Amino acid sequence: MNLLDDLGTGVPLAGPPRRVVSLVPSLTEALAETVPDRLVGATDWCTHPAELSVARVRGTKNPDRAAIAALGPDLVVANREENRRLDVDRLRAAGIPVWVTVVESVDEALASLRRLFTEALGVGEPAWLTEAAHAWTAPPPARGLRVAVPIWRDPWMVVGPRTFAGDVLARLGLVNAFGAGDDRYPHTTPEGIAAAGAEAVLLPDEPYRFTADDGPEAFPGLPAALVSGRDLTWYGPSLAGARARLAAAVAALT
Repeated sequence: MNLLDDLGTGVPLAGPPRRVVSLVPSLTEALAETVPDRLVGATDWCTHPAELSVARVRGTKNPDRAAIAALGPDLVVANREENRRLDVDRLRAAGIPVWVTVVESVDEALASLRRLFTEALGVGEPAWLTEAAHAWTAPPPARGLRVAVPIWRDPWMVVGPRTFAGDVLARLGLVNAFGAGDDRYPHTTPEGIAAAGAEAVLLPDEPYRFTADDGPEAFPGLPAALVSGRDLTWYGPSLAGARARLAAAVAALT
């Protein structure tokens, strides 16, 4: 087989892969849930499922390519945003097929996951993916609340345009205060967030772990909701229930 990944790059496969290494936490969870017998390696950042027991190959931005090769994978799964092109190119140069996903919206996530499982892996559409697609088909509610979503502090960074999390906000009926411009993850300050007209902030627990004692105090006068970073930024099995959980957190703001 010579399939095309999300970038349109050919991925030569002798057949459905039986030994897969994942360099993306979301995809690791999806693979572990759907084809656990095929997943042989994952990054140190792959935290779900909690009982995952596979070889670790360092991080998303600095994978141990020698360790990956030693696992004898017939497919490595990566993502354009999370992983470096350098690592993808060098793995391919070593003769290891790499499938690169591109996910900047909920629709892209659903389509990408569907292709990965049905085309590349040769299995049917997972039940959790069908459930997730159904959960996200409803039109967004007419909230119109203007929000900011910090993902780091010192320096402060927020979710910007053309991002998966930004699309999630829109589907929840929210307006991203940093949804325009060129920078997908702008640097700013708490004062800059207020100046952007944010009426509330959503504080996820990853990549920076905001807590009740670390985050809300920076935004006096603005309602703040602590939310699951996995619900906001992951596009694996958590997608099925993410919309309901995030909607409940947003409802508490108003």
